[in-house]
Amino acid sequence: MRDPRLTDALANERTFLAYARTALAFIGFGFVIARFSLFTREIALVARIPETSPQLSTAFGTLMEFSGIACACYGAYRYALTARAIRTGSGTPISDMAAKTVAAMIGVIGLIVSWTLFEVR
Repeated sequence: MRDPRLTDALANERTFLAYARTALAFIGFGFVIARFSLFTREIALVARIPETSPQLSTAFGTLMEFSGIACACYGAYRYALTARAIRTGSGTPISDMAAKTVAAMIGVIGLIVSWTLFEVR
């Protein structure tokens, strides 16, 4: 029979790695969004259409990069909290406020991306 603490610790590590993977995706996606203005500038030159302002993509890309940093920090915090709870045999449910904040952030990011896509047309 397996030690439940070992499986819990390994599950905690997998969860931390998922946070890290998500943080890297946010940072990479933020970089791409920030540099998207270069692509639109080139398309504007080729298509001979007015150039769009690069401030929106730069600001949103920077916001995505900061979101990635926040995700990595929160993942490390949750990992340490859960590891301590596994050692002591207690639970660490995520707070309602943290879950609502993450859901709101994802919703806002989705709205900004949608608005940006429709604005480019």
